[in-house]
Amino acid sequence: MLIDGLGRHISYLRLSVTDRCDLRCTYCMPEGFQSDDEPREWLSFDELERLAGLFARQGVERIRLTGGEPLLRRNLPELAARLAAVPGIRDLSLSTNGTRLAACAEDLRRAGVTRLNVSLDSLDRARVQSIARRDVLPQILDGLEAARGLGFRQIKINMVALPDTSHEEIEAMTGYCIARGFILRLIETMPVGQSGRNAGFIDLRPVMQRMREQFGLIDGVVPGGGPARYLVSSDHTFQIGFITAISQHFCDTCNRIRLAANGTLHLCLGRDEAVDFRQLMRSGRSDAEILAALQAGLAHKPARHDFGNTQHRVIRMMSATGG
Repeated sequence: MLIDGLGRHISYLRLSVTDRCDLRCTYCMPEGFQSDDEPREWLSFDELERLAGLFARQGVERIRLTGGEPLLRRNLPELAARLAAVPGIRDLSLSTNGTRLAACAEDLRRAGVTRLNVSLDSLDRARVQSIARRDVLPQILDGLEAARGLGFRQIKINMVALPDTSHEEIEAMTGYCIARGFILRLIETMPVGQSGRNAGFIDLRPVMQRMREQFGLIDGVVPGGGPARYLVSSDHTFQIGFITAISQHFCDTCNRIRLAANGTLHLCLGRDEAVDFRQLMRSGRSDAEILAALQAGLAHKPARHDFGNTQHRVIRMMSATGG
């Protein structure tokens, strides 16, 4: 088992396959951003499969493919199939902005991806264009419809709550998810990178209480290994999660680590502690040496993030961290 220095059991790996994205969401990435990394700096499929196998031997059971936008990585379903076959991995999921999902959903499902998280911040086309700086709502909705009939165990909609997000937008998204059997998750913006710090922040706790009262929701649990606090309808036909990294952090139950596309293992989204696995693997280190580096890194996994500390700022962007 992977146990950090505070006794937390690490069972969830968020594995980024690219730092590139075809959108430029205002809270994530500057309009003119271009990645400095070249593809040769990204871990290969063989390297990713090797690390996944090592982590699985130590008790990691869940892998989520992330980015950037992971569907930009060429031949991603091939990697998904290889990871799904790793002994010990019992849950393989993917986070996507949905713009390429219509073309990829069937191949992903066939490869062994069982759950999807799709980013969608509004159902208003002009509003999505304003946030994403691209006119992509029709493509995202087409992708969701394509995925809906393919037998994914869960499809979650990730909606970032911005300071100007209206209650009407949240209500509209709630109705959309209820009608299609999707799980809605509202997410507080996180001050990762300059774009994240500039986005502003809305406390989701009042929203949670309003949704509880308006829709008659009760406390619930939704499988998936993530940090959301869920409310569910009394008949359990609708679930809404709240990811409150700022107003109500969940660091004491953190069970995850993040591997960036360049092989950097980030031990906390809001801190700088990291392990460079690319250098270890490409210098010929043995499996035992790599696992020793992982255990040494976990000993320094921080107790919590520093998002509220204005003296400590995470410079890297969310897309470079791995979702």
